[in-house]
Amino acid sequence: MSRQLKSLLSAILIAAEVMAIAYLDFLARATYFSLEVLYCLPVIQAAQLGTLQAMRRSDSHNPTIAAIAVALVWSAAEALVIWPEFPWQAFALNVFTRSVTFTVIGRVVNKLWKERGRVDKDPLTQLASRFDFFERFEIELERSERSGSPYSMVYIDIDHFKSFNDERGHQTGDAALQLLADILRDNSRRIDIVTRISGDDFVLVYPDTEESTCIELVERIRQDADKAFRRRGWPVSLSVGHITETGIRLNGNEALREAEVKMNSDRKAKH
Repeated sequence: MSRQLKSLLSAILIAAEVMAIAYLDFLARATYFSLEVLYCLPVIQAAQLGTLQAMRRSDSHNPTIAAIAVALVWSAAEALVIWPEFPWQAFALNVFTRSVTFTVIGRVVNKLWKERGRVDKDPLTQLASRFDFFERFEIELERSERSGSPYSMVYIDIDHFKSFNDERGHQTGDAALQLLADILRDNSRRIDIVTRISGDDFVLVYPDTEESTCIELVERIRQDADKAFRRRGWPVSLSVGHITETGIRLNGNEALREAEVKMNSDRKAKH
């Protein structure tokens, strides 16, 4: 299931939750029960949604949108109880104050979830973390869109790493990951994004880099890694995929997916 479809389904479920709470709240008006606190739940869920799925700066708008929607629904359900006698000035003031309150709650939750998952550096390799990658790559996409200059993304996987890690031990496996991280640092500039995206998968983003230059860099990385692995007697090698794009045609997840497909093709071609 694509990220866009997951986000749409989640938004629909949150909207349905808001309407269900509003209906129950409307029914509860004739009793001594109070359900207003439940309106916080969809705001909190909206704040978590974007942070966990896409990890983009634009996700901070989610709690604001949800806050205004919840404030409107809550105030409308309240007004319907005595409509049309309910004063419109009170309705407008209620929408405003509740929107502000829910926006503050949503943004606090959004920040807490970001900080909870945020680690700027991978603790083993000291490369950029997955979270940091998405934030920095979004900035690069915007820069590439403005300037019209291309960027290249390189996706690297260590072949047979799982069996190597099991046979030689986790300490040796960690040493291989750290060695590759050093090689990637040696073949990158300060402006490049060098990331351990997961496990034994690494991603580099080279701003202002044409495909021909990217190919040269890939070959240099592959040769340096092969020499270093052979020197230590490690039966591992690299599978590498790369793409060159300009602008915002692909978001972070889509660019990663295309580069990973190229990497898998490289692995199949070697076997």
